[in-house]
Amino acid sequence: MSRNAPGEVTLFLIEDDDIDVMCIKREFKSRKIANPVIRAKDGAEAFEFLEAGEIVKPFIILLDLQMPRMNGLEFLAKLRSTEKFKDSVVFVLTTSQDEKDICESYNLNVAGYFVKDDVGEGFIGIVDILDGYWKVVHLPTR
Repeated sequence: MSRNAPGEVTLFLIEDDDIDVMCIKREFKSRKIANPVIRAKDGAEAFEFLEAGEIVKPFIILLDLQMPRMNGLEFLAKLRSTEKFKDSVVFVLTTSQDEKDICESYNLNVAGYFVKDDVGEGFIGIVDILDGYWKVVHLPTR
């Protein structure tokens, strides 16, 4: 288990689409954002990473909803019911514009819900939001 540098926030990207992951990482690189990005391909793998201590606080989760094995909403429900992780900051980034998914996500205390079609192929807006967010917000380190 590695520790983040002081003031450094890890982006825990839970996304099964390789192209989306590549685009987000490319945006980080083009903007010279050096925060670590760790990826899990679905909710089950993500929870395994968390339980194994591979993701250390502070971190922000960027979560897709439509994934195999354990989808995003199932992951969120498990995250919120686990004492150690229930305070995690989660942003949803998905293709779903379904009102049910939006409401359920906010009921599970997400910090924001973004639809991939609305943010564009380069994910520029998401990267801008995350970069600004972790510069001004104080996140728990334990």
